Amino acid sequence: MPKNKGKGGKNRRRGKNENDREKRELIFKDDGQEYAQVIKMLGNGRLEAMCFDGVKRLCHIRGKLRKKVWINQSDIILIGLRDYQDQKADVIMKYNAEEARNLKLYGELPDSAKINDVQFDNADENDIIMFDDVSDATAGAQPTVTELSSSEEEDLTDESSDEEVEKYKAPVKSYASKKGGGIDVDNI
Repeated sequence: MPKNKGKGGKNRRRGKNENDREKRELIFKDDGQEYAQVIKMLGNGRLEAMCFDGVKRLCHIRGKLRKKVWINQSDIILIGLRDYQDQKADVIMKYNAEEARNLKLYGELPDSAKINDVQFDNADENDIIMFDDVSDATAGAQPTVTELSSSEEEDLTDESSDEEVEKYKAPVKSYASKKGGGIDVDNI
């Protein structure tokens, strides 16, 4: 009988992406390559991407990336254009969010490119955004947005009394306190 020389099967080798967190060198596009953003995943190793040159292309994920690099919708990718088919391309690599932000800073990606790691800088938990009446929207008037601080929020709270609130609450019954400890189905 043969000896088992290995440390496991293919499922063990699948989790070998230990170098995933390391910072890698930023790769820029060459001739015959283009940056794109994934619009839709189609399955069977294909996806639909909107290139930043304005053309929507059907892209094929090459075998080196298949089942190793997971590409999702709205990811920034580098594709290789085909000389003989303008509407089709091949995925060369996927940029993570930090690399995509760096590409945007270097001016490689347009400002309209949305990177999936959105961060809110000045958002407070206590601020509420109130919208004005939108009834004049058909006349072309744009609604305005008003931000309230936490002190103004307290002024807008409902002044209903505790008695009015108690009136609308349903009475709570404790069925566990009955003799059998069970629930009396007839009285529900």
